[in-house]
Amino acid sequence: MKEAHGFLSIEESITLHLNSKVKKLAQSGHKVFNLTSGQLNFRPPLDLISAIGKELNFLKSFQYAPNAGLEELREKFLLKKSKDRSLSLESTSYDCVISNGSKQSLFLTMKALLKPGDEVILLAPFWGTYFKLIELCGAKPIIVDSHLYNSFTASVEDIEEKITKKTKLIIVNSPNNPAGVHYSDDWMKSFAFLLEKNSNLYCISDEVYEGIIYFDPDPKYFYQFNKNLLKRTIIIDGISKSFAATGLRIGYAICSKELAQILTALQSQISSAPNTLIQSALIQYDFNTLEEFKVPIKNSIRACASILRDAYAQYNISHNWYQTTSGFYYFLDLSKFSFFARYNKKGDLSTQICDDILEKTGVALVPGTFFGKSNCARMSLTIEEEAFREAIELLFRFLES
Repeated sequence: MKEAHGFLSIEESITLHLNSKVKKLAQSGHKVFNLTSGQLNFRPPLDLISAIGKELNFLKSFQYAPNAGLEELREKFLLKKSKDRSLSLESTSYDCVISNGSKQSLFLTMKALLKPGDEVILLAPFWGTYFKLIELCGAKPIIVDSHLYNSFTASVEDIEEKITKKTKLIIVNSPNNPAGVHYSDDWMKSFAFLLEKNSNLYCISDEVYEGIIYFDPDPKYFYQFNKNLLKRTIIIDGISKSFAATGLRIGYAICSKELAQILTALQSQISSAPNTLIQSALIQYDFNTLEEFKVPIKNSIRACASILRDAYAQYNISHNWYQTTSGFYYFLDLSKFSFFARYNKKGDLSTQICDDILEKTGVALVPGTFFGKSNCARMSLTIEEEAFREAIELLFRFLES
């Protein structure tokens, strides 16, 4: 069976699996602090919710959309990205393909670009789904490491050392999941120069968290420093994070018109067009109101980040802390805490340690294994402030015991 059906061995997304596990524990009466979540604890914008309700009155909202998505919404996403990046993504050269979430946009892109034997460079820590999708395409993930003391930002020099004749694609995720940082302007300038020198490489710029920046400055992107790179760039974005709408499943890819045609053809055979109702509502929604909507979201994340910083100071381990700036995660290096000396085994103990933490404290974290880093864990900064404060107190009491 495994040989005949190659997908039978694929694993479920660990974050979704952990969320399910945490819910079952809570339902059985345990007090659990779920810091695994990849979604905000907020409702989507009220104007968007209202627009969805209004669209229920129209027959067209329940019928097929074009395979690339509704043209008006595709143009709207192109215009928004052009405005946000001070670029001109004119529809004569570029297009937008709307899919059932950014995860599908990523898969379509990789399926279109990769062939078996190609290499894809990943910057650790990385979202684990990248690794799985690359393998599904028959390509090979090549990992460039980083560490706590450079805020988990891989150096451009280290990336360059990993490039070979087989390298087809580099994935850049800024703001980063799981590190909760966005790459500096200097980093992006250096990376732009690297891509310019390697004219056969494509780059996926995963920007799904770009709307959640809670410490200045806002990020810039490599293609803003060299607009010619847009021809080899695929921008991935969606409404899951910035609109607090993970369940509405709208993501998109912005790329060259030629590549967009391939993505559209693939999508037509895999799933057809994404949800017409939500697309129609997004056409009616005023994107200019998003910044106001995100103010309380950013304040909440910033407050949790400050609680975390204070905990490091309270336990006199500020030298093992780094400042998050964007997205809504923090990446713990578990090996830097006192308790780690109890584990005399070698290798990656992330999963075992996270299980121990959940059992002893009720705090649920995502093991670093999923993100390509040993003995680390991702925590989400999205629960309510007082609950987060209690969770951090319990966690640090355990980690520094």
